[in-house]
This record gives sequence, C-alpha cells and structure tokens, in this order.
Amino acid sequence: MQLSRKSIRARRDFLLKLVIGAAGVGALIAFVAWFAFERNWVTTDNAFVTGNIIPVHSDATGVVAAVLAEETQMVKKGDVLVRLDGQRARAALSQAEAELGRAVRAVGALFASRRQICQRVLSRAAIRDRTRHDLSRYKQAAPSGAASRQLLQNTEDQLAAQEADLRETRAEYQAVEARVVGVTRMNHPDIEAAKAKFNDAYVEFLRQNIRAPATGYVAKRKVQVGQRVRPGDPILNIVPLDHLWVEANLWENRMDRVRPGQEAIAKVDLYGSAQTYHGVVEGIVPGSGSVFAMLPPDNATGNFIRIVQRIPVRIALQADELEKQPLRPGLSTVISIDVSSGGVSVNASQTKTSSAEYTTHIYDDDLTRAKIKTEEIVKANLLSTSDEAEKGCAMGE
Repeated sequence: MQLSRKSIRARRDFLLKLVIGAAGVGALIAFVAWFAFERNWVTTDNAFVTGNIIPVHSDATGVVAAVLAEETQMVKKGDVLVRLDGQRARAALSQAEAELGRAVRAVGALFASRRQICQRVLSRAAIRDRTRHDLSRYKQAAPSGAASRQLLQNTEDQLAAQEADLRETRAEYQAVEARVVGVTRMNHPDIEAAKAKFNDAYVEFLRQNIRAPATGYVAKRKVQVGQRVRPGDPILNIVPLDHLWVEANLWENRMDRVRPGQEAIAKVDLYGSAQTYHGVVEGIVPGSGSVFAMLPPDNATGNFIRIVQRIPVRIALQADELEKQPLRPGLSTVISIDVSSGGVSVNASQTKTSSAEYTTHIYDDDLTRAKIKTEEIVKANLLSTSDEAEKGCAMGE
C-alpha cells in the first residue's frame, strides 16, 4: 500500500519537530548543567598524582657488601639500606687515629722543650749574674793589687761569652715560644689539624652504612653486591606515600578564576568514578610548563607559532583518604576545581614543608661522635704537666 504524498509530508514534519525538540531539550539540559555546575568548575584530565621522590646517593667510597632493602619494601628513617665494605675506611681511620696521637705527643714534646730551654735560660742567667758579681769585686780589688789585671780581663771575656750564650738560649726559647704562644696542649693548631683529619676519616667510616633519610617505600634500586660506589653515585629512591598531591595542567585561558584555597575533587583512573578524592588548591606554579623545559621556546627568533599554554596547579590531597585508598606518583586523574569560592590571592601559596620528608636528622650525630672520639684520643696521649715553671723565662734581662 503506497502512502500518499500528504502522509509522507506529515511524517517528515513530525520527525523534524521531534529532532528539533530533542535538540532543544539537549541544549536546555546542557545550559542547565553549565549554569548549575560547569560555569563554577574548571576541569581537566591533564593531571597526575605526584609526590616527593627522595634520591639516596652514596657519600663514601667502597664496595657494596650487602643490600638490605629491595624495591616495594617500606623503610623507616635511619634504617641501613646498603652496607659497604669498610676495610679501607677502617684502615684510614686507624691511620688518622695514629696521626692524631702522634700530633698530641709532638705538641707535648714541644711544650717540654720549651720548659727545658726555659730552665737553661734561668741557669745561664744565674751563671752570668755570678760572673757579674765576681767582676764587680775584682774591679774593686784591682787598685790595691788583690786582683791581677789578667784576672780582671779574663773575667770580662768570660762575662761577654756568657752574655752571648744567654742571648742564644733566649732566641731558642723565643723560637719555641712562637710555636706555642696563645694555645694549650689541647688546642694547638697541629692537634686541631690532626683532629679535622680524624673527624673526616671517622665520618667516612660511619657513612659506609648508607641510611634512609626519610620513611617511605624503596623504588629503582640501582646497586648490586660487589659494585664499587663513589660519593654521588645513585643508590635507590625512597617514595613517601602518605604525602601526595596532584599537579593539574590547566589551559591558560581558563585560569582567570583559579585561586589558592579553592576546593577541588579528583577522580583517579586507578579506581575510576567509584572513588573521589577531595583536595585544596595549594598554589599556582609561577610559569607555564614550556619555560621550564630543557629547550624553552625562543619566540624572538622568528619561528613563532601561537600555542595555548598550560599552567601547572598544585592540589593537595587529604591524608585520611590517601590512607584508605593509597595512590602512587604518576597516576592519571581528572581534576575539577570549584572556582565559585573566592580563595586567596593568586600569589598567596599555601604550600608547606612541614611533612617529615622535608628534613632529616640522621647525619647530625656523625660529627658529634667523631669529636667525642677525638677528645678521648687526645686525653690518652696527653702528658699531665704544668706550665708554672716557665713563668720566669722572660725575666733576668
């Protein structure tokens, strides 16, 4: 049965009205969605979870004797991760200890030499004074003939020789005094230099145990047993998972209302839409991603292509949500920022460095332990003597 031309036109008009009505309803729904939600939200899927990836490097030279941490393992701050063969470091420490002991004894001998020369100065000054007295008596007795002219001449010559000997001994004393003046046996420069070398050797010995600077999970272990490492060689990475954030890269033409302090929600591809994370905008990076690239753009060369840039925005995540549903750096997310709230100034960053991975104290005691050991070595090699006998050396001019 063929339809009439009028029926066909009526059906066509009905379908056209239906399409127009559906388009109108869709446009209305889109407008309502934009007015109620999207106009106050900035959304991007160019966002990734990130965090502090702490590199651990060797601070000493040695051969790896034991690897005590493997990837995916959790380590605590201060745990030994890698142990180096410390035989060379121990030998260098023993040599530095011997050098320190020798320096202490050499300085002790220097002070003893000063005391010895001091007594020699006093002895020669006394002999010189006795000769002076004899010469004075001979001069008084010479007119009466009680003292011969030859005796008088010999005594004068003897006094001149004793004066010269005394001046020579005083010069020796001044030479030794120049090496010890203003210092004691505990803080002589030779001892301080030996202390510094011992402290360096002791710290080198302690650093044969490579320790974790922060608590976190091990990733990218790069050393093997038997490998020789030097200061600065990478060992592994530590990733704390209790402090993560999202770096969202927003188009520059959608950044006019984004402010630190605004609330945001994140959906991670790992969990899909079943899990929503809540966060806060902490700060806006002071520059687009391109200017921090290895080869930043140089538009003044003439090869200019206008490209809409992206600005990285840092969004903090809540610690309790991270504990319930752990994340990993590098995961893809979809971020939506509520720009309806005012927030704070664009440049008023709310980022803080109060988390545990921003500071470490595992190295603070190394030098203190070394100094305690140096004091023990100094006291063990120090002679207990007094300088009271040297106070008269400057007298008797």
